[in-house]
Amino acid sequence: MLSGKKIAVLMGGPGSEREVSLASGKAVLKALLGLGLDAVAVDVTTTDIVLPEGTDLAFNVIHGTFGEDGQLQDAMENLGVPYTGAGSASSKLAIDKSLAKGKFLADNVPTARSETVSLTPGQIPSLTIKAPLVIKPPLEGSSVGVQIVKTQDEVPAALLKAAEKYGVVLIEEFIDGKELTVAILNDVPLPIVQITPPEGVYDMASKYPWLSGAKGSEYQCPADLDLETTMAVQAAALAAHRSLGVEIYSRVDVLLDSQNRPFVLEANTIPGMTETSLLPKAAAAVGISFPELCKTIAELSLKLRS
Repeated sequence: MLSGKKIAVLMGGPGSEREVSLASGKAVLKALLGLGLDAVAVDVTTTDIVLPEGTDLAFNVIHGTFGEDGQLQDAMENLGVPYTGAGSASSKLAIDKSLAKGKFLADNVPTARSETVSLTPGQIPSLTIKAPLVIKPPLEGSSVGVQIVKTQDEVPAALLKAAEKYGVVLIEEFIDGKELTVAILNDVPLPIVQITPPEGVYDMASKYPWLSGAKGSEYQCPADLDLETTMAVQAAALAAHRSLGVEIYSRVDVLLDSQNRPFVLEANTIPGMTETSLLPKAAAAVGISFPELCKTIAELSLKLRS
């Protein structure tokens, strides 16, 4: 299906995850070229994209702002160019943690209690949820701007800090448990990846140690879970993926509490795509090589949108 097709690998982007996206894009480009396909890199630096002439498919590897929030998808649809992964509507829904939470609740997807709060610099709003809690900007990815607040005394300072940069935040109850992630490919959950951060917090530094020189997290795939728990976690992840209407693939982050209850955090519609990223790790656990994974995503997307 891909033979003779020109594939533009869109990477970088104007957002805070640019460096991670460049790494993902270079890995995907290398994989596609290794398969003998006609692929070319497109480093996106603004929201104005110029595609190579004759592009048959845009392989979107732009994480976060512009690539994962529906803007790029709208642009490709306006150009009439097929693109990989989630569509514009599902992207806009999944990227907004507050909107996604509402959809999860409506569809009975297990998720932590939360509230969306508007912030004004210098003012401290009252919260329904008490510490320990998590403060998240609704439209950031890769844990950018996330604060874990352990005690009630720390809440005011954390809210004031958030208000310096964000007008709205999602307040979520803190779930103390195992960090898990489940990749969904063509509506099928892949083996669960268990994440063990070096300092107990899975943040930008521990996700991407090559960016900061920090100690990286450890990963186990398949996760060390019994069959019943494994099935419950995968079912929760698939329910979240379907609830948001995500096409082709995603990676759903889940917390597992001490009673083995899964709580969905969010669905990532453009997850990391380096050869050591978590989606490729999960695919490798069922015998899908990284080049084969890239090819599958491209073929499924082209079939959906041609």
